[in-house]
Amino acid sequence: MNKNKIIYWTTTGIISVMMLFSAFGYFTNADMKAAFVHLGFPDYFRIELGVFKVLGTLALILPVISAKIKSFAYFGFALTFISAFIAHTASVDPIALTTAPIIFLVILGISYYYQDKI
Repeated sequence: MNKNKIIYWTTTGIISVMMLFSAFGYFTNADMKAAFVHLGFPDYFRIELGVFKVLGTLALILPVISAKIKSFAYFGFALTFISAFIAHTASVDPIALTTAPIIFLVILGISYYYQDKI
């Protein structure tokens, strides 16, 4: 396996695991439900976001999915990270909660960059 594939699958794996973990939390964790209330989002948005995170992860990791669909998944995840940063910043949350989405956005960008290289 060459360097580009290792970087791609490592970054894509990190994003995929994080998205699946957060989606699972959206469906099962009462603290996540409270966090959405704290941020001012309606409860249905938590479920909707969880479903789209699962679908987006599948789009990224399944090789049979077209590049166009993968691009939509990358865009959706980027939008999610940027929106999370804005929401946590506007709610004056701790710095760890406001910077984490930006860190994952950078990892997502690396995954997207190396997707075209493999």
